[in-house]
Amino acid sequence: MRLSSLIITGGIFLAAGGVSLVAANFAARAVERASMTGVLSELDATGLTWAEVETNGLQVFLFGTAPDEATRFQALSAAGRVVDASRVIDQMLVVEPEDHAPPSFSVEILRNDSGVSVIGLVPADTDRAALVERFSRLAEGVEVTDLLESADFPAPDGWDVALDYAATSLRDLPRSKVSVEAGRVSIKATTESPEARSRLETALTRRKPDDMRLALDLTAPRPVISPFILRFSLDDGGARFDACSADTEAARDRILHAAGKAGLEGKAACRLGLGVPSRRWADAAEIAIAKLAELGGGTLTFSNADISLIATEGTNQARFDRIVGELDAALPEIFALNAVLPKAPETPPEGIPEFVATLSPEGGVQLRGRLASEQARTTADSYARALFSSGSVYTAARVTEGMPNDWSMRTLAALEALSLLAHGAVTVTPDMLTISGKTGNVDAGTMIADLLVSKLGEATAFEIDVEYVEALDPIAAIPTPEECEATIVQIIGNRKITFEPGSATLDASANGLMDELAELLKQCGDIPLEISGHTDSQGREIMNEELSRDRAQAVLDALRARRVPVRAYTVKGYGEALPIADNDTEEGREANRRIEFKLLKPAAEEGEEGADPGDSDPADAVADDPDADIPPAGEGTADE
Repeated sequence: MRLSSLIITGGIFLAAGGVSLVAANFAARAVERASMTGVLSELDATGLTWAEVETNGLQVFLFGTAPDEATRFQALSAAGRVVDASRVIDQMLVVEPEDHAPPSFSVEILRNDSGVSVIGLVPADTDRAALVERFSRLAEGVEVTDLLESADFPAPDGWDVALDYAATSLRDLPRSKVSVEAGRVSIKATTESPEARSRLETALTRRKPDDMRLALDLTAPRPVISPFILRFSLDDGGARFDACSADTEAARDRILHAAGKAGLEGKAACRLGLGVPSRRWADAAEIAIAKLAELGGGTLTFSNADISLIATEGTNQARFDRIVGELDAALPEIFALNAVLPKAPETPPEGIPEFVATLSPEGGVQLRGRLASEQARTTADSYARALFSSGSVYTAARVTEGMPNDWSMRTLAALEALSLLAHGAVTVTPDMLTISGKTGNVDAGTMIADLLVSKLGEATAFEIDVEYVEALDPIAAIPTPEECEATIVQIIGNRKITFEPGSATLDASANGLMDELAELLKQCGDIPLEISGHTDSQGREIMNEELSRDRAQAVLDALRARRVPVRAYTVKGYGEALPIADNDTEEGREANRRIEFKLLKPAAEEGEEGADPGDSDPADAVADDPDADIPPAGEGTADE
């Protein structure tokens, strides 16, 4: 090949390469300009004019100082909408804020049988070790898992109060989740029974500080109702439930609505529970109550799937037969109906047999009337002594032959029903069992109906006239902490808690007063109470303080020995620091030697000695024997 041909060919390739380089460079610059223009336009459109853009090939660099982190992220997002996000290189800065907003402090305390877990964010000055140790102590020594984080900010208002309340409440919450925020505590817990739930709700509400919000979600497992009972009566006195059970809220509402249409007035209770014999329980109850209303009167009793309908004496036979037939056809398949139209009883020559048991408000029990045999009388007397205090039972029933076969069973069931009342009476006849009286249990009527049906059968005729009295309710009648404090003042009056001269040993003369205080404090339950000791100014200050505390401790020990729940009590010896009278006179020194009881505010840290007793009017009793010939220890010293 000629040299000229090679030169020409090489020149052509060189020229083509040069043209390609120029074209590539031109294309790259075009891409850079397009990327920059597109990103700038998007940033301007979103109001991010502080951001600057530079390009280098396919890479897009973002510069500038963003006012905050969120705005910086907006700029990255805007650029990513124009070009591929992988091409965007972030070289932006963020303005450092002058003041950081405080975080939202919160703690969740989770307690179950495995232990306690504490999760959340607390102020940096929180003594976490002491807090965890307190949780462990209140939860009866279980293991505490500390998952807390801290932030270097001061505690917000209401934080310490809420955290203290949550920690104090933990001892009563074995299965719970307690959420704490500043000024607010939320408690979600499971209790063993509805009664336990009511007691816990009362206790938690009473301990709540006034300036703290409390949200309670307390649940209790529904009881198993066996047998599943419903008893509805319609007579001249109106409509009423002697017992009502339902499996769901919807079923309860349907049953109560049907009773309202049948003539029930006012509110009625219908307890929820497990053990319903059929999902169509509400259907059967609605149908039966409606038919009883159509019949005009009588008593309807469900015991599981067995239904007893006892019509009012004198009901028209044809009407009775028609309504009973319609009811029997309409009931769900599982339910069995037994309907009775009573006949007018024939009175025997000696009158209608009767057995009567009465329970007085003082606890005395009397048994009168007729029993079937000597053995039946012995059995009734023994059963009554087992149900009630043996010394309070008086049996005056006489033995009469020819009593009904089920007479003994009816009298024993009547005695058991009477034991569910605070006071009242029960009367047994061959055709009726009537119980009346007063009770502090809001469910007593239902419990009595359950008892009688389970013992005597659903066809048994009985009447229940039981009045609920709140003052007899052991839960509702619990005095408030403030009422307890005021009652302590009334009990002590002008009397004194005295000690043996020169010691912290209670004098025998103080036993009566301590007994009275113990009876009151047992009713008050677990309230935060400070027992403080005080002396006059005689003697050395440190010894006065020590003796005053020893005497306060002696009072607490005496209450504990009398089975008072004292776990929330604290003791403190103030010595001579807080006189209430002039120490220059014997009368003033006598007044200053005293024991005081003071209700602590819920916000006070458990284990602290309490606030200044002068903050409220404490109940006080003067300590020491005023007739002692020598100065009591703590008011005099070993040097005197």
